[in-house]
Amino acid sequence: MKKLLIPLIAIFAFTATASAQNKMGKKGHHHRKHGHTMMAKQLNFSEDQKKQAKAINEDFRKKMKDLNKQENITVKEQRDRKAAMLKERKAKMDGLLTADQKAKLVQLKAERKAKHEEHYAKRLDKMKNNLSLTDDQVTKLKAQRAATMAKAQKIKSNESLSREQKKEQMMALKAEAKEQHKKIFTPEQLKKREEFKKNRGDRSKAIK
Repeated sequence: MKKLLIPLIAIFAFTATASAQNKMGKKGHHHRKHGHTMMAKQLNFSEDQKKQAKAINEDFRKKMKDLNKQENITVKEQRDRKAAMLKERKAKMDGLLTADQKAKLVQLKAERKAKHEEHYAKRLDKMKNNLSLTDDQVTKLKAQRAATMAKAQKIKSNESLSREQKKEQMMALKAEAKEQHKKIFTPEQLKKREEFKKNRGDRSKAIK
């Protein structure tokens, strides 16, 4: 379920919040800026589109900054306003695209999805070998993942939920998926799986 919370990428990954931006810092800003540049390049933005996108982003950042300064509103009001601002910005960005660019965006999303599925298939095959999974366990894991992804999509597309509510439900869904895994794996497999995770973590620390 490592890939569970991978978002369905919208134009320029516009779902990042101001608080998340602060936590990410300069490194996060660099990655987002690089992603924005790559997306504009892939969609072959004209110079005019780039200028308009920059203006939309600057206007959004200013509004977000002003909103964060308001101390006389409730948390819910602030959250709702942020959600409305994000929705407005996405609508403006969508409005910049030509019909060809919109078709290209659909294609890019399909390609990313295919890559994610390919990556999952490889991880599942590796897991099968490392943990000696049976074919029945593999089938159950695939079915469980499909069900979880369907639930995740339903949460993401539910516009009656606030961003915070969506986050809470996604976290609950992740926990639910983890519990489902415990029912599929044997105790020995779970123990071995945790050992693999720990070893990967130790190797990552050593590289750093």
